[in-house]
Amino acid sequence: MEVLGIWLSLACLMYVAFKGYSVIVFAPIFALIAAVMQGLPLMPAYTELFMGNAVTYVKSFFPVFLLGAVFGKVMEDTGLAKSIAHWIVEKVGHKNALLAVVLACYVMTYGGISLFVVVFAIYPFAASLFKEADIPKRLIPGCIATGAFTITMTAIPGTPQIQNIIPTNFYGTTAYAAPVTGIVASIAIFIMCMAWLNWRLKTARARGEGYGNHTINEPEKMDLTNLPSPILSLVPLILVVVVNYIVTFSVNFDPKQFETLVKILGKPTPLMAPGVKQVLGNWSLIIALVVGIASAVLIGYKSMPKGMTVAKAINAGAIGSLLAIMNTASEVGYGNVIASLPGFKTIADFLLNVQFGGSPLVSEALTVNILAGITGSASGGMSIALGAMAKPWLAWAAQVNLDPQMLHRIASLACGGLDSLPHNGAVITLLAVCGLTHKESYIDIGFTTVFVTVAMSFVMIAFHAVTGLV
Repeated sequence: MEVLGIWLSLACLMYVAFKGYSVIVFAPIFALIAAVMQGLPLMPAYTELFMGNAVTYVKSFFPVFLLGAVFGKVMEDTGLAKSIAHWIVEKVGHKNALLAVVLACYVMTYGGISLFVVVFAIYPFAASLFKEADIPKRLIPGCIATGAFTITMTAIPGTPQIQNIIPTNFYGTTAYAAPVTGIVASIAIFIMCMAWLNWRLKTARARGEGYGNHTINEPEKMDLTNLPSPILSLVPLILVVVVNYIVTFSVNFDPKQFETLVKILGKPTPLMAPGVKQVLGNWSLIIALVVGIASAVLIGYKSMPKGMTVAKAINAGAIGSLLAIMNTASEVGYGNVIASLPGFKTIADFLLNVQFGGSPLVSEALTVNILAGITGSASGGMSIALGAMAKPWLAWAAQVNLDPQMLHRIASLACGGLDSLPHNGAVITLLAVCGLTHKESYIDIGFTTVFVTVAMSFVMIAFHAVTGLV
């Protein structure tokens, strides 16, 4: 019955998320119902267990959410993102419309722009390009999902997206963890997704299908005057990537900084990390995003449209980051309540006993995928999984001499799989922006971001087992 109560709680959370209700409200409700059913006192379970873990998550990742959202909004409102998208689309050409959209998304997301900002920035160009080339509009979401929701979110080493940063706090790794695995997975995912999209286009053309008659969210003719130089527009993205790399590998933070802080204050600060290694990934990205924001403002402020100011862009980005961090923190609080229940031990023991290959990688991939699918959130599902089971996975890895970098990369890859089921917020937003329905376009999103990514996480486990490469 204890295990059944947990699954019922998870099913209820998944249902309300699918219906569009805020998990900020319902995650604690369903967590506390499950907790009370298994004997935990109500109010301590809420204020100390749920809120304690939610606040810890906010402390760890709010700077990344905040600066990432501000960076994306500044890039959007200054026209820098639009300039980059237009330049890539024009350079790749109308004959390669699918590739042009995918590459534009890759460049912007790897440069640190939020995938939500990328969806809004790329869609008008994609719609115009597809209409001119008479390519079915229903393929646009699959192309954007391939470019924004796959390799630059989870696989390619160094990507500044939050899904690649979260594991650094649990495993003491960097954003560049398991570079060979990440690069091989990225190439394979790109090839498989492009093969699928091109096959879908080929079959559509064989039936004589063109762009189609659409009236919902059809973009008006874009004003491309007064756009900043595309080369200058790329500078902030390049700086984010370069500064993140330099700080990660070339800046030697004094490991005694925490000791000095405690000595000066006379006591440890609340929620202090064990050491510099556990926060290096965050520090590197925080510094890189600050540099990116500053450079974007300097390059793009003159090209901002009338009525728009740098202050408005920064404020909008800051406000937008609050909803994102609170949604994920609520899911993390929920997951930690569930992980504390007696019934969860049965589930955890089952997952830890999944020992294919003699390492924790299959157990980790299954757990992260399942929880990302249930919550409809890559970052939320992974945070729940790692918060509950990172320590036993690390202990198991030490026993079999497995590099923690592989735990990082497989967790990151796996979180981008089942998270993209139909109830996922990014999927719903993407379809709404494109003016399309799940019936029209989800098959392409599902293949590229669910099937390919889930399969790739297990393929890369096999790749590591055979080659030993990290």
